[in-house]
Amino acid sequence: MRSRYSAYVLKHQDYVLATWHPSTRPEKLDLAADAQTKWLGLDVKRHELTAPDQAIVEFVARYKINGRAQRLHEISRFIQLDQRWYYVEGTFV
Repeated sequence: MRSRYSAYVLKHQDYVLATWHPSTRPEKLDLAADAQTKWLGLDVKRHELTAPDQAIVEFVARYKINGRAQRLHEISRFIQLDQRWYYVEGTFV
């Protein structure tokens, strides 16, 4: 989760896509077009294995858009394939 957050901050969309499970991954992202967003921090609230190859991560990411503070609170689901973790989907809290 932390590496994906860092990739969003640095606009490394290739990494974001590479760590997204193929079954739910969008065809493309345009993080560079999101110049208005300034990421401020990540707080991982909890993480838990739900099966040997599945996990959830609850986090809050703080950011500003046009000077206005926002929070993204999500519970994300991950699957492990070939010893690598992939983001599958998230539910907003």
